[in-house]
Amino acid sequence: MNFEIIAFRFHFEAVEPVYFGEGKAGNIVRGAFGIHFRDMARQLGQPELFDRIFQPALEEQAALTERLEGRAPSGLGDLPRPFVFRATHLDGRTIGRGQPFHFDLHLFDTRDAAVDVFAGAFARVAEAGLGANRSKATLRSAEHRSVVLNLLPRRGQIGAIRVRFATPTEMKSDGRLVSRPEFSVLIGRIRDRISTLRALYGPGPLALDFRAFSDRAATVAITRCAIERTPTARRSSRTGQVHPIGGFTGEVEYAGELSEFVPYLEAARWTGVGRHTVWGNGAIEVEPAV
Repeated sequence: MNFEIIAFRFHFEAVEPVYFGEGKAGNIVRGAFGIHFRDMARQLGQPELFDRIFQPALEEQAALTERLEGRAPSGLGDLPRPFVFRATHLDGRTIGRGQPFHFDLHLFDTRDAAVDVFAGAFARVAEAGLGANRSKATLRSAEHRSVVLNLLPRRGQIGAIRVRFATPTEMKSDGRLVSRPEFSVLIGRIRDRISTLRALYGPGPLALDFRAFSDRAATVAITRCAIERTPTARRSSRTGQVHPIGGFTGEVEYAGELSEFVPYLEAARWTGVGRHTVWGNGAIEVEPAV
């Protein structure tokens, strides 16, 4: 059982000093991308590509529920976009004139890589300018590669792991924000996200007994929790409204029988988990706990 991704990396050179506000890089990149991606798709005669990638229609919700055999994630108000940005390494930085910088995009719709559309859109983003001052840059190269993640259980027993919440992570359980990431909630959100992305953009939902999976996850316990709340907000380039997109960061250690869950945790490094993943939130890293 696999999950496929196309990983892009876009390399730029600053023509003018480019400033990325603290906690703002993902929002800056995403906002500019949407405008130019739409125009590029239309220019290439593929307007449906913008709709599929950037604003999947909510009328597909019923069809999604059917594909998930009634197991659509609870509280799913919007269909997940098939991409996430990775630009937090630019937060708070000023890129000097002539200096290189890059950011990544992970695409989960592997039916059509649309490499030319993505590269063309970001070339336009660079020319139009980035950030509050619309500082200009030049797209030097656009790389992409296929990544295939194996979701089958790891061989051997894994009894303890450390999960690092690398970017602000916000999850809900029973309609409430989670302040302590119990393992059953974390792995359940990751499983649901991967299954939904596969159902919408890939070969189909996970062939998995969800109830048994959840029962086994409930036996995994937190042994150390060192997280803190990170407040962040974004301003919509379309409406001008400010929206909170913060969450918790830090480390949590878990103990239990973890062999079948580690592949899902590793996949969340690529997909993110929880809310606001498009902007780069919910990226996690996993390693053995010593």
